Amino acid sequence: MITIRQATAHDLVAMQNCNLMNLPENYQMKYYYYHAMTWPQLTYVAVAPSGEVVGYVLGKLDEEAPADDMNGHITSLAVLRTWRRLGIAARLMRQSMLAMAEVFNAKRCSLHVRQSNAAALHLYRDTLQFNVEKIEENYYADGENAYSMRKYFNPEDEAKAKAKAAAEEAAKEGADSQNTPAATANAVVEAKA
Repeated sequence: MITIRQATAHDLVAMQNCNLMNLPENYQMKYYYYHAMTWPQLTYVAVAPSGEVVGYVLGKLDEEAPADDMNGHITSLAVLRTWRRLGIAARLMRQSMLAMAEVFNAKRCSLHVRQSNAAALHLYRDTLQFNVEKIEENYYADGENAYSMRKYFNPEDEAKAKAKAAAEEAAKEGADSQNTPAATANAVVEAKA
């Protein structure tokens, strides 16, 4: 049986090992220490009965967000290949997101995923109900694009965000339509009249 628990400093080397064995994006040890010291409530490990760390999630908060609009972010998630397809990644994600909401009052969680990573996309979109917000061109060091994804913890917050985005888009389209040559000519004619 797999145990999900908060990571400790003693787990960091094993977490880095999971990363090196499974992901093309690798981090120096100081990066793991930074997450563990700054947001210890958001970093979890999956531990096998033998005591081996078989997966981890590194979570953090958007440091620039206002206190009343906190955004959590998943920096990295990895599960050893021999322990995949057992729901471990979903359990790690849910635990970190729960802590984001309960400990830090975050309203949503964001993450990036490679466009080519079908398994991860299935986990985030289909299992955990994240939505693709946009595509970030050349996001990864090798030039691959990333899906920028987001999940709101409260449906009301998601509805408000969608309404705000729609209003901003409509205002932008309205401003753009007012700057066309025809709109400018009409304005000149109206001004002369």
